[in-house]
Amino acid sequence: MPLVIVSGLPTSGKTHRAKQLQAHLAKRIAAAAADSSSSSKQPPYRLHYISDSTLSISRDVYDLDPDKVRAHTRSANASEKDARAAVYGAVKRVLTDRDIVILDGLNYIKGWRYQLHCESKAVRTPSVVLQIGCGVDRARGINEERLRRREEAAATSTTAATGSEVEGKAEGDDVRGESEEVEEQPYDRENWENLVFRYEEPNPMTRWDSPLFTLIWDDDETQAGKVFDDIWDAVAGTGRKVVKPNQATVQRSRDAGGDYLYVLDRETQDVVKKILERQGDEGGGEVK
Repeated sequence: MPLVIVSGLPTSGKTHRAKQLQAHLAKRIAAAAADSSSSSKQPPYRLHYISDSTLSISRDVYDLDPDKVRAHTRSANASEKDARAAVYGAVKRVLTDRDIVILDGLNYIKGWRYQLHCESKAVRTPSVVLQIGCGVDRARGINEERLRRREEAAATSTTAATGSEVEGKAEGDDVRGESEEVEEQPYDRENWENLVFRYEEPNPMTRWDSPLFTLIWDDDETQAGKVFDDIWDAVAGTGRKVVKPNQATVQRSRDAGGDYLYVLDRETQDVVKKILERQGDEGGGEVK
């Protein structure tokens, strides 16, 4: 089944919408399994949710500030490339014609979305893009609010540590438990502004960004449900298109007897032999 690529500005509500989509698709899959006339108890589709948090990828990997490069890291952008490789590997492992994969993340580079589109096409399954619409000022305000809460949590933790050791430990654990929710983690200000600057908005005119579905910040659950139904129709319903991989990427079938290399060598020698025989009969032509 297809790949649903969630894209949007940082702190624009992508994870919230992706979790809503996951719950909606889970209900549709359960309903499809109940309505199926097949005697198999196995559901018709499997649902996967992949994000930076599920792969334990820190948001610091997107920071290109050379002064903040972690130890044993080749360069500022090497950590981001490694993280992208981890995400790509996770998607590739589960993406089949029976699996719906929700990829929650920035996905802000069009070349990256094209790579994911090609991977989906190679396994004969469609890919769609869900763009989360949110104004820059509103997204910036959300990040600033999260930064403020993180600073307050750090101050509270420091104050608790100055008290009794037992009480300080308990309160500190509570603060960390609240602040370590991945979807609530802020970006450093410079990193956030840089990610917004580098964001390449999906274009429905390109094949790797279509079909493109959009949800804005103010959309209620009713509107979100309509968009999710449209996504379901595009990936598993009557609107699903037949996907054919490029002929250049299709692996040719090999000899059933396991003598593929032998057959290839024999045919090659036969072609060379015929060329040499033709040259001997004709005597060659004049070089001009």
